[in-house]
Amino acid sequence: MNLSSEKDKIKKIEMRIKIAHVFLLGFFSVLIIYLFLLQIVDIKHYKPKAKSQRYSKNFVMRGPIVDRNGLRLAADQTSYNVYAHREYFDHEPEELAEILAPYLNTDKKTIIKNIKKGATVILLKKDVDRLTADKIKKLGLREISLDKKNERVYPQDELAAHIIGYYNPDADTASGVELTAKEKLEKTKTKINVQRTPRGDIIYETTTDPVLAATPQVGETVTLTIDSAIQHVCERELLNMVKEKNATRGAVIVMTPKNGEILGYAVYPRYNPNNYKKISALNLKNWTLSDVYPPGSTFKTLTVAAGIESGKINAASTVLDTGKMQLGNWTITNYDYNKRPYPGMINLVSLLEHSSNVGSANIALMMTPNEFYNILYNFGIGKKTGIDLNGESSGLLPKPFQWDRSRQATMGYGYGASVTSIQMISAVSALANDGVRVTPHVIKYSPEEEAVKIKKVQVISPETARTVTQLLAQSVANSKSVINLEKYTVAGKTGTSKKPKEHSKGYSNSLYTSVVGFLPANNPQILVYVVVDVPSTFGVWGNTVAGPVFKEVANQCARILNIPPDKI
Repeated sequence: MNLSSEKDKIKKIEMRIKIAHVFLLGFFSVLIIYLFLLQIVDIKHYKPKAKSQRYSKNFVMRGPIVDRNGLRLAADQTSYNVYAHREYFDHEPEELAEILAPYLNTDKKTIIKNIKKGATVILLKKDVDRLTADKIKKLGLREISLDKKNERVYPQDELAAHIIGYYNPDADTASGVELTAKEKLEKTKTKINVQRTPRGDIIYETTTDPVLAATPQVGETVTLTIDSAIQHVCERELLNMVKEKNATRGAVIVMTPKNGEILGYAVYPRYNPNNYKKISALNLKNWTLSDVYPPGSTFKTLTVAAGIESGKINAASTVLDTGKMQLGNWTITNYDYNKRPYPGMINLVSLLEHSSNVGSANIALMMTPNEFYNILYNFGIGKKTGIDLNGESSGLLPKPFQWDRSRQATMGYGYGASVTSIQMISAVSALANDGVRVTPHVIKYSPEEEAVKIKKVQVISPETARTVTQLLAQSVANSKSVINLEKYTVAGKTGTSKKPKEHSKGYSNSLYTSVVGFLPANNPQILVYVVVDVPSTFGVWGNTVAGPVFKEVANQCARILNIPPDKI
């Protein structure tokens, strides 16, 4: 090999090395610039993305629910779940069990068994209290984290359970006011987002307010219209009667007719919302909002009101009562037909006092189907009341083109339509409030909220409402009914209706008993509705089952609210 060719080879290699050097220098220069832009300038905005992943809303506790006098009915209690993270283990399972057993109130074998299941994240204990959680934090165990959560508690146990409802924080499900007031209960004055480590610890930046970051946010307080003293009376008297008569279900509702506020709302069967997970769906349901039934004779108050409002009758009218009447294949009979087989022409006070089915049917037949239907619909029959509780149904009011004469007649004494308990008291509230029906509600609203949520509907004229009130008050005063109170004039009506058969047409021998009434009649302060479903003892009537409950509840409410007697 000659010398010149050898030198050429060396030059080529040197050139390649130089090119390689230049290339590598250029590559690393570009890489350094890119990394600078990426990490310092953040051209792909990784920093905000990383921060956003570390941000979380500060812990929010639900606001309390209180009655109209401030008594706490529901509140949040903080608890913690304790987790072990396998990837951070500094201790053997046996060592960890030895350390944690005294704090978790769990034996070591159980803890070791849980740890050895093989999961990446292991739940060691649920619902640990705040004091215990603080002690575990001080242990400084890298493999242990604590998950803070809300636990909803109900200090008054069963009291107003169907109204308050329940809240399940794990599934974020609720019922009652816990559901309908969810937005307000979880609404906080300030929204605080803080950065946290994977273990849930706060990352303090220069802009982080240490006090706000560490303080749990609490939602707004929801105040109910319920008076706990009245609620207690309603629940006690209902429970006593249900047990005495071996009844299936029952309800007592107390309302202020002038503004629609519900002061007491007892529902049986009842339950303890602290143990809602163990209660059957049937008992959790507020059947007074969803289940319908024929109202019976309490509906005659609306029939008489419709007859007067439509101009077919007036306060001085008399109606033919033959004791029994035949319409097609349907026979209508008065309950006291054997004692009073042919009352003849009776006035409206007598009709209400003796609860004449035939007289009420004849008033219904004086109106056209459209006339009667429209007035009943204005009373709220066949549509939702709009109460601020979930699960309300519309009831059943057939369209007038579906009515034949027998259906129209039976509608007059409470068998053609089916109502919910809240519908019935809402309808009668219009009679106690100069013909105006106000949306029933269990939550106290601000004037601004009330303007949106609470509707006022002029159902009948004030004159008609006052006339019917006078007729009802006179019929009670003339009677020996238990709802004829000693100190107060009551405008009311008892009712007894047969229960429809569940799987076939017609009615069974089981009964609903009910009473609806308001007092004092000349200036109504409270309206009380009582319904007891399927009492199974002898002598079952609205007056003998629902009546005593009405009497005790009405008297006790008047005492609690300091209503002056109007009887001298």
